[in-house]
Amino acid sequence: MDKNKKVFITGASGGIGSSICDKFLDNNFTLLLTSSSSNKLENLKKKYGDNHYFFNVDLSNIDNLQKCLDQISKDHKDISVIANNAGITDDSLIMRMNYEQWSKVIQTNLSSNYQIIKTLLPNMLSNRYGKIVGISSIVGTTGNPGQTNYVASKSGLSGLYKSIALEVARRNINVNLVSPGFISTSMTESLNDDQKNNYLSRIPMMRFGNPKDVANLVFFLSTDDSSYITGQNFHVNGGMLMV
Repeated sequence: MDKNKKVFITGASGGIGSSICDKFLDNNFTLLLTSSSSNKLENLKKKYGDNHYFFNVDLSNIDNLQKCLDQISKDHKDISVIANNAGITDDSLIMRMNYEQWSKVIQTNLSSNYQIIKTLLPNMLSNRYGKIVGISSIVGTTGNPGQTNYVASKSGLSGLYKSIALEVARRNINVNLVSPGFISTSMTESLNDDQKNNYLSRIPMMRFGNPKDVANLVFFLSTDDSSYITGQNFHVNGGMLMV
């Protein structure tokens, strides 16, 4: 039985985020969406309409995020799904990376997940029901030169989600991660042909993934079809990494 159909999604305006939103919308969920851009938030309002909720929040700003989460926790005690999708990059070799680059990526990609889950979890515990899904990355497992901050944040999610999964397993709350490989988004579209061919040669399926490939799995992990799955990290990468 799927309970109250209300989902909280961060990074709703991105390529993968949009697909996640559409998937939940197609299954009659009420959407609570965040974006750090006023323009993008207006576009989301136009796209999804007045029956959903929209929040302008900067995940890199601890105080701004917490204030928003406290209000959401109070007004929406019936959130049944949390989809932590938002993420940023600020790439540099470790010898050149400054602390601001490090700390902003860690806060946005990792610490925000701690804040979101910690604040919204008490309602799930009271309801004895919840699905929490985070978006990690293939590089969280493989590493990637020039991305120590991003990789550390995505790798850190694994330990965070497994530990929370253990803490809440008896309360009918499932906590899992999805780790995309190369997905066709604005990032991959900006690659030149040589770069694309280089990446494709490392993918056994010889194609980039579609955002829907990620959204379909996020949705599955948010339904009772996956009720006996928790503490797992699912890779969606066309065979590029097999673990």
